[in-house]
Amino acid sequence: MFRNPHSLFRALAIAEAISWTLLIAGLILRATTGWALGVTIGGGIHGFVFLSYGATAILVALNNRWRAWPTVVALVSAVIPYATIPAELWLQRSGRLAAAWRLEPTDDPRDRTWYDRLMRWFLRRPWVLATLIAVALVVLFVVLLIVGPPGG
Repeated sequence: MFRNPHSLFRALAIAEAISWTLLIAGLILRATTGWALGVTIGGGIHGFVFLSYGATAILVALNNRWRAWPTVVALVSAVIPYATIPAELWLQRSGRLAAAWRLEPTDDPRDRTWYDRLMRWFLRRPWVLATLIAVALVVLFVVLLIVGPPGG
């Protein structure tokens, strides 16, 4: 399904934009009708997709060996409504999403780091990686729900 980092990143960038729409619609519903459940539903979906997008941005940044600036742009774009779409377009046009999944080591000395070896191991087992990321996101999401919504 996600044969390359670009397809995964694009899917999550679009999902993040859609989740902003759900959150904003929930806020509008609450303001106009008093129905607070719309914010709870839209906010919950948005929160989970936001965390998923962040995890994906970090995974793709490591795989494609981005420097700090593109990584920060990708992560910060999730905080601004709908900014993940132009961020994805910029990353694609600048060639930062063109690489394939790095499943095998190369002669590059950066391939010898512990996290590159670990990343390759997980990338060769995508269901294990997806399960691990999903569990980590659920745990983080539950902790954030216990702490409470932004702004009290």
